[in-house]
Order: sequence, then C-alpha cells, then structure tokens
Amino acid sequence: MVHIHEVSTAADMRRFVYFPRELYRRDPCWAPPLWVDERRAYSARTNAILAHSDFALILAEEGGRVVGRSLAYVDHAFNSWYGTRTGFFGAFECVEDFGAARALDEAAVSWLRSRGMNRVRGPIHPVAESWGFLLDGFDTPPVFMAPYNPRYYNDFIQRLGYAKVKDLLAYEASTERNYTLPERFLKFGERRLGDGSGLTVRMLSMDKLEEDADAILRISNEAIKDNWGYVPLNREEFQEVFRKLKPIADPRAIWFVEDHGTPVGYALGFPDLNVILRRIGGRLLPLGIFHLLFGIRRVTDYRLFGLAVLPQYHGKGLDVLLYLQIYKALAPRIRRLEANYILEDNPRIRNALEKMRLDLVKTYRVYEKSLE
Repeated sequence: MVHIHEVSTAADMRRFVYFPRELYRRDPCWAPPLWVDERRAYSARTNAILAHSDFALILAEEGGRVVGRSLAYVDHAFNSWYGTRTGFFGAFECVEDFGAARALDEAAVSWLRSRGMNRVRGPIHPVAESWGFLLDGFDTPPVFMAPYNPRYYNDFIQRLGYAKVKDLLAYEASTERNYTLPERFLKFGERRLGDGSGLTVRMLSMDKLEEDADAILRISNEAIKDNWGYVPLNREEFQEVFRKLKPIADPRAIWFVEDHGTPVGYALGFPDLNVILRRIGGRLLPLGIFHLLFGIRRVTDYRLFGLAVLPQYHGKGLDVLLYLQIYKALAPRIRRLEANYILEDNPRIRNALEKMRLDLVKTYRVYEKSLE
C-alpha cells in the first residue's frame, strides 16, 4: 500500500528534499542541487513564485520508505495573466512503480480540484526553474537549471491521462564535434556593427550590475511577453533567478546590443554549475565551497539561458549578433555551449541556431490534462 500525505514536519521536509539523492544515486548523469539552498527553497518566505501561490508538498511512502514526491500549486500570477484556472505540478520524482506515480497524481489532482482548477500542467518546477520531462537526449548530463529524469516518467505521465502541450528544445555547439562558427556569420557581424546604424555590443559590466540586471528584466518583459507560458517577471522573482546566477556570473557570457547606448537586446549565458555540483555532491562543506569558488573558473561547458531582442528590432539579425559575441568571447576556453529552452514553434530562433550549425540534442516535454 502506498501512503500519501502532505509534508507537515521538519522530518517530512528532509525526506522530501533528499529523496532524489537516493533515487539517482547510481545515475552518473544526474546533478544534485546545492543542498543548502534546496533545504530552504520550498517556502513562501524564500521562494518568490511560491510567495504568490497556494501549494502543497506531497510525499508517497511504502513500507516506511519514501517512494515518490510531488509539488502541487496554483500560481495566481499565471492565472491572472492568462485568465485561466490552471494548476501545476513540479518537483516530481518517483521510483519505477506506476502505483506510486498514480497515487501522487491523484493526490495532486484532488488538491487542485478542491481549489477550483479545471486543468493541470507540468512538470514546471518553481524551485529548480526547470520545465518539462526530458524526452530524449539522455546520453549527456543536464546543464544547470535544466531538468533530468528517468525515461519511464514520460510513460507514466501518459498512462495518467496527460498529453503533450509543448516541447522545449536544446541545441548544442560542441568543439568535440568540430563545431566552428560559419564564416558568413562572422562577416555578417562585422558588417552589422560597421553600418553606421548606432548599434553597438558590450559585455555585462560588473561595475553597474544592478543597472544591467534591470535592463535584462525590462527587455524580457517586453520581448517575450507573448511567448507560450511566459508570465512577466516582477522584480522579486527576477532577483530570485539572479541570486542563483550571480555567484557564477561570467561577463564574457552576458552581452548586450545597444542602440545609441540604450540596451535593446541581451544574451545571458553562464558556466554549467552542474559540472561542479556533481563533483562535490551538492555539499559546500567541508571542501565543496572551495571547489565551487575556484573550480567554476575552469568549467568549459556553458549554457545559453536567455536571448531576447525588443520587438521593434526583430528581423535585423541582432539575435545572431548576440550569439556571435558570446561564442567569440568564450571560444578560447569553451568545450560545449548548450542553448535552451527553445520553443518548438519559435521558427525565428530555431532557424538562426540551425543556420549557425548548432545540433538539436535534447527535447523536454510539458504535459497537461483536463480536470473536468
């Protein structure tokens, strides 16, 4: 018998947080979170998204041991923006036992129905900032803030009545696969910056970090507000993401394109922290913090996390220009650059990446089902 209950004690919370460590203990691709952050993240006091959500942390146990977990939540900001009654689940982890997965889903669905939701979407993890179940691309480890899961999750979720609502894609430029920037794009970059239009590019300035962060927030909320699933970020939510990225920020991986000195587009990349987290097991003590502080400088894998250009500048090649700047700046040290998440129905970005010869390497799938 699978016993389902909500997290209500400190002991429950520890079991909820650390269950993935047991589940993935033999999987060399999995990367643990930074446990010191993970232990405090499932709280409205410390998580900007959960602060405006109703949520429940659900545990599945069998014979006294944890066999699964899930987070069910109602994001009021999302439903207000889209005018929907959509519930979400995230943080889903489960042993290879469909009975346990079904019990977790039934508990989450019951909880969401009791709050008036008429559909459920997921996985969208408001703590890990990750979307979807990995559908293909299990041969390489995930980059920081990207999902990873056993293959059987996709089978389970479909058996539970969910259907695909959107695929998110990851593209890769790998020097191990002899990747080089196409010459014609290098020439395009030179022409674009020398055409007298007033467009310039620059790296992130650590001296005016807050000002540059505000520019990223402003551009994001204007440029991608119509993207599927996007809800405009408030300052608190953005600071939550920025807090995770600030310790590993590499100015060479964060670029702006400016029109007469005003930022109109950005590309945001960062070193893949998961390379270090796997090495230290997610623990800062006793020596993990030193590996983190000094090892991040030697990481040669990067993630391109976000790229956005204001709508009035679309069609001018600024997205290509930004990608060129990141790759050229990192070229002396980079081994692998992964760009994700790319919406499957975003032909402008997909075409740009494919023309620059990046390889499609991973697919993440978000699912949904009706509760009516």
